[in-house]
Amino acid sequence: MHSNRFSKGALVAATTALVLLPAGAAYAGSGPATPPSHPQKSARSTAPSPEGNPASKLAQATGVCDDAVPIGERGLIKRGSETIASVKQFYSKKCNENYGYVWVWESFRKTAAPYDITAGVYSYSDDSVHAAKAWKATKQQEFWTDGANTVADCTSAVGSLRPAGSPQSYQAFSQKRC
Repeated sequence: MHSNRFSKGALVAATTALVLLPAGAAYAGSGPATPPSHPQKSARSTAPSPEGNPASKLAQATGVCDDAVPIGERGLIKRGSETIASVKQFYSKKCNENYGYVWVWESFRKTAAPYDITAGVYSYSDDSVHAAKAWKATKQQEFWTDGANTVADCTSAVGSLRPAGSPQSYQAFSQKRC
């Protein structure tokens, strides 16, 4: 008799739960699609970022193609144990080019005197740096190279930072990509 009373209790609980549940459910994105007469535009940020933003004002002024995407792992420019900048490589399918990118970390930039930066795309095929650029005595944070015609090569982005008053540059390179 005990198991019968338990079964009735379970049946009442299950029935109550079903009565309390709504007949349908709505999920985000499950509604009707936006009509073609009202296309949605996603606002793409033009702000610079540590990840690299090919739509940033500086990237666009340099001529970086807006479809550029990061490739390979970033390299870190370190002074002792302190990370002072990042180096990344970008690739544009539309423009068939590679780009070097350097981002100076805010923790270094906010206290540093003007510094020198170099950036480029190193080709393992011809052992040279393509699209090399240099900036002297700057406090800028974001640096892009011009496009490098190195898509058919194995490449890495290369970058260096020389703090004011230091005879030594600190450098790094991104992961080799083929």
